[in-house]
Amino acid sequence: MSETAKTPADFWFDPLCPWAWLTSRWMLEVEKVRPVEVRWHVMSLAVLNEDKLDQLPEEYRENMRPGGKAWGPVRVVIAAQQLHGDEAVGKLYTALGTRFHNEGLGVNPESIAAALKDAGLPADLIEYADKDTYDAQLRASHKEGIDLVGQEVGTPVIAVPGHDGEQIAFFGPVVTPAPKGEEAAKLWDGTLMVASIPGFYEIKRTRTQGPIFD
Repeated sequence: MSETAKTPADFWFDPLCPWAWLTSRWMLEVEKVRPVEVRWHVMSLAVLNEDKLDQLPEEYRENMRPGGKAWGPVRVVIAAQQLHGDEAVGKLYTALGTRFHNEGLGVNPESIAAALKDAGLPADLIEYADKDTYDAQLRASHKEGIDLVGQEVGTPVIAVPGHDGEQIAFFGPVVTPAPKGEEAAKLWDGTLMVASIPGFYEIKRTRTQGPIFD
């Protein structure tokens, strides 16, 4: 099947979120087994939560505050996108997520600097972690994704074109570990099936397992 025949799947992520990371690795598997091409976009848990900080658990709240851990990675990703194009986003996300989650090296300047090197991007992009230079673009990217699904969800958000031309958008799916092969294909097919039904909103069960990075 030609590249032009692939279905675009727009994926909004915050590098901080381990669950979004697992979903993103599943989407890379989906690309192997279905005619899908993922297009990566940044969203921000800090932006999402900035008006409700007093409702968050203390540790999570500290990460979301101005200057907290949640701001640096998304600012660096949006700077990479603005200065080096859309193709930089997925590469940098993979490098950041691998260090933050798979390797457990933490969300810190050292991890971000190493991720930039892994992604083949200029080291000076890390300077944007503490700058609001591209915050308007960050907020616009975040708004584009979250407006598709509403304010009551988080990251990731996925959107694909429906048969009627309207976008089918949804939060999740939340999975651990990331399905591979035929399991990845089955989850993709089923997710699209339920998400395409008008009036369908939610399937959920209590999480009994933490993130498994493999």
